[in-house]
Amino acid sequence: MKKSYLITSILAVSITSVTAYAGWADKLKEVVQDEEVQQKVLDTATGSNTSSSTSGQTTNLSTETVINGLKEALEVGSRRAIEEISQPGGYLDNQDIRIPLPDGINKVATLLKKYGLESQVTEFEESMNRAAEKAAPQATELIVGAVKEMSFDDAKKIYSGSDDAATQYFKEKTSGKLRELFQPTVQESLGQVGATRYYNDLASEAKEIPFVGDKVNVDLDNYVTEEALNGLFTMLAVEEKKIRENPAARTTDLLKQLFQ
Repeated sequence: MKKSYLITSILAVSITSVTAYAGWADKLKEVVQDEEVQQKVLDTATGSNTSSSTSGQTTNLSTETVINGLKEALEVGSRRAIEEISQPGGYLDNQDIRIPLPDGINKVATLLKKYGLESQVTEFEESMNRAAEKAAPQATELIVGAVKEMSFDDAKKIYSGSDDAATQYFKEKTSGKLRELFQPTVQESLGQVGATRYYNDLASEAKEIPFVGDKVNVDLDNYVTEEALNGLFTMLAVEEKKIRENPAARTTDLLKQLFQ
């Protein structure tokens, strides 16, 4: 019973007109078999007070309550995404966000390997991804802060927006600050995991190869920082999609408490 409540409470917010009511009412019957649950959702959407609990108290959910549940779900999803990419292999083993070789090096990678630099190329690529993994945990405070500061109107727009509406909101609100936060950490991490040394060694060796040396030139700190941020927002979008499509991803403590 509680799981059905959780599914349908999110649906209820979007019923805002008589026409929409009729369409969603039919849809609810397909998704939820429990007639009592159906009635509770429809009462919530229309402001009716016909539904009540066994104790006689009204069980209507306000739009504000459901929006708060959405914000809580976004916070949980964001924490989960950041924790995932912060683990060893979070970037390196995920083909969707793995940081590739910079264009200059990527274009000549095959030639570099032929000249005996295969291990340096591999170590360089791995070390960039390790640096991103080390920097990623710093995003938590900013992203969660953006969720908590989200206005009621922003939350409503996100709820009714595209699959990545929340992610776009995070980009708008946090990209600049995240870039400032990430870059020093990326720079330090690149040194710690050896990326800077691998790159310098690679560039030095490449200079000896005709028509190659002048192409191996990249602002490593900026490159890894931007790629790390792209990976972060990609994974935030993945978690956001889960919230929208997977009922299990919407079972936050707030919504559980409402239907105990």
